[in-house]
Amino acid sequence: MAVDHHGHSLLVQSFLSRLLICVLIVSSTALLTLFDTSPKLILDDSVSAWTNSLLRWDAFHFAHIAQEGFVYEHEWAFFSGISLVMRWSCSVLSLLGLSPPGWPALLIGGAIVGALLDSTRILYQLSLHHLRSPSAAFLATILSFFPSSPSASRFAPYSEPFFTYFSYRGMLACVRLQWLHASVCFAIAGAFRSNGVLLCGFIIWDMLVAPLLSGRKDSLSLNRTLYCVVCVALPLTPFLHHNYSAFLLFCSSTEGRPQWCEEGMLPSIYTHVQREYWDVGFLRYWTISNVPNFLISLPVLLNVWIFCMFYLSHLPRILCGGLAQREWKNIAHPPLKNSLFLNPSILPHVLHGILLTLILMFNAHVQIALRVLPSLPMTYWAAARLLIEQPRWGKAWVAWSIVWCGLSCVLWAAFLPPA
Repeated sequence: MAVDHHGHSLLVQSFLSRLLICVLIVSSTALLTLFDTSPKLILDDSVSAWTNSLLRWDAFHFAHIAQEGFVYEHEWAFFSGISLVMRWSCSVLSLLGLSPPGWPALLIGGAIVGALLDSTRILYQLSLHHLRSPSAAFLATILSFFPSSPSASRFAPYSEPFFTYFSYRGMLACVRLQWLHASVCFAIAGAFRSNGVLLCGFIIWDMLVAPLLSGRKDSLSLNRTLYCVVCVALPLTPFLHHNYSAFLLFCSSTEGRPQWCEEGMLPSIYTHVQREYWDVGFLRYWTISNVPNFLISLPVLLNVWIFCMFYLSHLPRILCGGLAQREWKNIAHPPLKNSLFLNPSILPHVLHGILLTLILMFNAHVQIALRVLPSLPMTYWAAARLLIEQPRWGKAWVAWSIVWCGLSCVLWAAFLPPA
């Protein structure tokens, strides 16, 4: 069958993609001079070029938290998921006698576990469900092998591969009506990135909104609603636990309490740290000096935004011809005739993409889009749509993806922006 052949082929190509990215980064590390020599303060000259190339940007924070816990206030900007993985994998490597405890083992362990959680097969299954075309699902998955942040997504001990893997698993569980499974996956994803709280929207959509739009109000029983509340609460737990732990640490004493402890009814150290240390806030990043960051992020932002606008432009017809007549079964509604990419089941992904894109554009460091948007399956559905329906623009996207993927690997190796 085509699906079985695609699955095997995709796994092989995913491995080759990782290998190519690894070779490019490691060889660049061996040949280029570091712009920022901070790794040399942590790692001695005896470590391999591979180990050295793993220590860049946020990996400093992740490894330090893994080794020492949250020591400095600014470290609370990072959730503990990746640091726990690095700590546990370091212990395993030490027990097996493969590496002594320390920074090299933390970095290597985190990178190995991240590589093992390959999301290729899950993305293909998810794409197959929504696009209802093996060839389109195959194409979308192939396009994911050249993400806009290859170092973070497919190489380094970063949050991105873990967040992506569990996000995709949760989304797939949602379309299979496995709500508790989806909730647990989203909760695990939320332990790696703060935007995991947005994933609970998929559960709300499939459990409550979709039945309403499809005219199946009788399915909205009290038990179902309460079950939805429980399933939505789980993905929020990591964010709440992170902030509550900081509140107990910093705000328990009546003397010397930080100012953020008094901010609002629900003080949040995450919000405080993002504002004070990273200058995150509405339009704070809209300065002349940040124009280059907007420019390098523009392709991936436009790719998602254009797809969302394309979908919304057909929304009345989608709602009238799709969701309104859909029986509440464990299948995606057949796509509308004009496009594979107008399936009613894609609507929650579009809404999620719009919200995330607006946050990245107006209330975040915009270049983070290069790391965050590759975790959306819609990013690759949008690119696949261009190749199928607008080949000229699709080829331009592929060319940009390949060139930027290679260039960003070299920039990572030399410890040059973007982060």
